[in-house]
Amino acid sequence: MSDNNTLEIWSKLELAKDFRTVVPQIERNLADIADGKNIIATETPMNEGSALAPIEHFFMDGVYIREMSMIKDTLYFGAIHKQLHMCFLLEGRVSAASEHGVVEYTAPCYFVSTPGVKRVVYAYEDSKWYNIHKNPSNTKDLKELEKQTVVMSYEEYEDYIKNK
Repeated sequence: MSDNNTLEIWSKLELAKDFRTVVPQIERNLADIADGKNIIATETPMNEGSALAPIEHFFMDGVYIREMSMIKDTLYFGAIHKQLHMCFLLEGRVSAASEHGVVEYTAPCYFVSTPGVKRVVYAYEDSKWYNIHKNPSNTKDLKELEKQTVVMSYEEYEDYIKNK
């Protein structure tokens, strides 16, 4: 996909009046046609990855780090994070669309990710993205970490906020 086609896709996402409705619908439509090779849909964001999204997990005292390798010319739909956390792009170049607009990141860079944000990321180059989360219990159980850090829908996020 050329940069011009990518920018056209981003502008449509950016112009969507309701990112929180439009993007999950696109994600569901893609999941319906997922073939496990060209389009991969997962039930859980803490998966072990795939050929299109290899994932590695690292643990330190009180810290969980998730590394995702992104393949050039691939589109990724992220989960909704519950907690404030750091993101680092240490290799490559990507654009990330959210309900707040589109931001292009070129490695090396970092930013603070606020709770409740979902991103759709396009990799212009092979890239490595790291999310750094607190892990006060030092668990290495990915299902437990998933419960602590992310949800898959805005409805789940709203329930989490109400019951916090």
